[in-house]
Amino acid sequence: MGPVSEPFGAARRRAGRLACAAVAGGALVAVLLAPQPAAAQSASELRSKVEGAQAKAEALASRLESQAADLEASRADAVAAAKREAALNTTLAEGQERARELEAEVADARSDLDSARAHLRRSQRILSDRLVEIYKHGTADPVGLLLESDGYDDLAVRSEYLQRIQDADSSLVDRTSDLRAQVSAELGRVSAARDEQLAHVAELTAARDEIAVVSAEATARANELVAARESQETQLAALDTQVGKWERGIQKAEQVSAAQAEEEVTELMDEYAIPTSIVMCESGGDYTAVNPSSGAGGAYQIMPSTWEAYGGKGLPQDAPPAEQDRIAALIWADVGASAWSCAA
Repeated sequence: MGPVSEPFGAARRRAGRLACAAVAGGALVAVLLAPQPAAAQSASELRSKVEGAQAKAEALASRLESQAADLEASRADAVAAAKREAALNTTLAEGQERARELEAEVADARSDLDSARAHLRRSQRILSDRLVEIYKHGTADPVGLLLESDGYDDLAVRSEYLQRIQDADSSLVDRTSDLRAQVSAELGRVSAARDEQLAHVAELTAARDEIAVVSAEATARANELVAARESQETQLAALDTQVGKWERGIQKAEQVSAAQAEEEVTELMDEYAIPTSIVMCESGGDYTAVNPSSGAGGAYQIMPSTWEAYGGKGLPQDAPPAEQDRIAALIWADVGASAWSCAA
């Protein structure tokens, strides 16, 4: 064993003792883990998969978050469409009631029109008959009738007769004219009522179409977003399950690696605190051996100065095997195999 030039402090010795309790220093651990490429690679691959799954989960979560606003907006549109639909249904009901009223008015107007037309036809026939009579016999001569009268009473009767004839003719003409105007006005009113009804029916049809389009679009959009959300939540759940499996696989792989490392440490060191091959080279495993040239002693061939630096009492070769093992483990934990020339 080569000399250790400087003593170690108390804090370093405490750290060495903790490392000794683990029975594996930095260099030894690296050597022991090197023969485990399959387990290390498996754990590394699983970690890579976990990282990929976590990135995908984060992307899905971000997408869900962004779609949440769209879903809320779509639901708001659906609510607004429902309110609009209710309002349009009310308008539709009112319009249908108005349409029924217009139909009744049209029916009444047609009935009145039929009556007016019949009256007009009667008046036209009377007027026609009167005109024919006048054409055949001519109009009564007022002067002749008056001159031919037999006294005052006959004259009064004749005058009243003439007046009645004139009044009847004027009344017939006026009545015919009024009926014609009434028929014309009634036709206009019926036509206007019909036009109003047709316009109202068109408005109701447009409103019904608007209800169908808005409701269909809002419902379809909401259903699409809900389906997408459910699909993404299913993917997230599947990723979570898969990540759990991979993490358990990592733990198992690491546990297997640790168990294998511990087993190899046990096999490598056997009953000594450092690898058996080094002990055999240094002293042949003799706890009382002394190197006459360097003064190193014990199974681990520890220099007296180093022995003292690590808290050893007396000389190494005189100490019990357990004490030699303890101090050798502290040295190994601090500097590893480099403290022994046989390890070179």
